[in-house]
Amino acid sequence: MQVGVGLPTTTPNADRDLILNWARQADEGPFSSLGVFDRLAYDSYEPLTTLAAAAAVTRRVRLATTILTGPLRNTALLAKTAASIDALSGGRLILGLAVGAREADYLVAEVEYRSRGRRLSDQLAALRTYWEGDAIGPKPLRPGGPELLVGGLSDQAFARVARYAQGYLHGGGPPRAFARAAEKARAAWIDAGRPGKLRLWGMGYYVLGDDAVEAGHRYLKDYYAFAGPFAEKIVAGLLTTPQAVVQFIRGYQEAGCDEVVLFPTVADIVQLARLADAIG
Repeated sequence: MQVGVGLPTTTPNADRDLILNWARQADEGPFSSLGVFDRLAYDSYEPLTTLAAAAAVTRRVRLATTILTGPLRNTALLAKTAASIDALSGGRLILGLAVGAREADYLVAEVEYRSRGRRLSDQLAALRTYWEGDAIGPKPLRPGGPELLVGGLSDQAFARVARYAQGYLHGGGPPRAFARAAEKARAAWIDAGRPGKLRLWGMGYYVLGDDAVEAGHRYLKDYYAFAGPFAEKIVAGLLTTPQAVVQFIRGYQEAGCDEVVLFPTVADIVQLARLADAIG
């Protein structure tokens, strides 16, 4: 199993220098990918713009949206932006898409929240057409376009995985939660008659060092405030020691995960070094 790391694009006090230095250092190893989140109604960096910047200062790591709220965006513009990042990065883009759970983002975008499922399905169906056709350009380096991941826990989400994607991304939680979702994604894949192996991605949150744990908790409570009491469960799952990180990774590996992305909850470059030491 491979281990990626998130860019600190949604954490307080992140700035240009931190994000670019984080990308450069992650590219040196041992990480396999750089992940980004997507929020509109929040003080955060736009994910595709950030990955374009990361593409310019990296050569090796894959660049993954984990995950992008697709229905907030015009499909043709999304296809062109993704193809551009893929071409500029040398074919390193992984495009993860989901409906998103935050109604506030849809209100700001002036997109109907209740239509998001239908919009995502239509979007996934159209992306390949744009990438394989000549209407927009540039051509992605990967034949047929960037690798697609789909996230979500509904039956409709698993159906989208089986019909349109190459991989499934589970949105966090303990390994046993990942294992349950992965089994449903695999079943949908097999029922759809898809050949080959479904790629399985997971994610988690970490903060290392006693001096930073309180700030990590504070960030998660704010980021998931929309979830009400469930936010406390997310906070409780924060990985705060090297041993917890290793156990989490091992649990996901045993559950069949192909790649897990660990996201920082504190905007400090030392957090990247501490994670590298923990998994190195």
